Amino acid sequence: MIAWLLEPLQFGFMQRALLVAVVAGTVGALLSCWLTLVGWSLMGDAVSHAVLPGVVLSYIIGIPFGVGAFVFGAGAVGLIGLVRRTSRVKEDAAIGVVFTGLFALGLVLISRTPSDTDLSHILFGNLLGLSTGDVTQIVVLGLITVVVVLLRHRDFTLVAFDRVHAHAIGIEPRRVEALLLGLLALAVVVALQAVGIVLVVAVLIIPGATAYLLTDRMEPMLAVAVAVAVLSGVVGSYASYYVNVSTGGSVVLSLAAAFVLAYLFGPRHGVIARYRNARRPVPAASR
Repeated sequence: MIAWLLEPLQFGFMQRALLVAVVAGTVGALLSCWLTLVGWSLMGDAVSHAVLPGVVLSYIIGIPFGVGAFVFGAGAVGLIGLVRRTSRVKEDAAIGVVFTGLFALGLVLISRTPSDTDLSHILFGNLLGLSTGDVTQIVVLGLITVVVVLLRHRDFTLVAFDRVHAHAIGIEPRRVEALLLGLLALAVVVALQAVGIVLVVAVLIIPGATAYLLTDRMEPMLAVAVAVAVLSGVVGSYASYYVNVSTGGSVVLSLAAAFVLAYLFGPRHGVIARYRNARRPVPAASR
């Protein structure tokens, strides 16, 4: 068993993959908790797809992918807000229009960009092919995101549960939400090269949704979400090494498996627990 665990660690690409899986999982899990509570899961999907043209343009210009991804991610958030404020279109429709339009633009740019590099890894990730420079960029951006989250997590939580009270004590909900959306764009950049644009939304939704089924308190929810994301990243990376399958897909399947387990066997909110509680006879004194 020990030899089985240590064998992949002999290779530099596996060491880098595990490090990025842990960093991307941690960042995505922290933000996924607030995205789940606020109801912004679709916004995470929008930002993750909208960064594609920024990534392609970064490749064409010759700058780091993260720069273009962040610019287009933040721009997509602003564009969605502009459409929502200046038209009769509701938020969900504005999100759909913006992210599909930008994603399609990215696909067109990929098809028209002459390249010796297979740009499909932008869509599906390339966790085992990351360079030392890629890992350094991901770790730095991940640390920045985590530090900001730790400093402002109480504001995020208060705005998520009670915007009126937050405003009454001097917290501006719109500024807090803008900061959260900015961090979301950074999180997409962090997870982009690990699991790709198509699957990055899973890292931004599944850990928080899983933790939401397992606990009713915010602090434990954050811890559980991070644990689920990190464990799934490690399990998925090992599975991709030994089974020779897509690493990003393997990581997301591990996340999905964790959600299914929580959905079925959660101690209070799982399907089985709720079924047992529903069938439990009501005491005569409480009738």
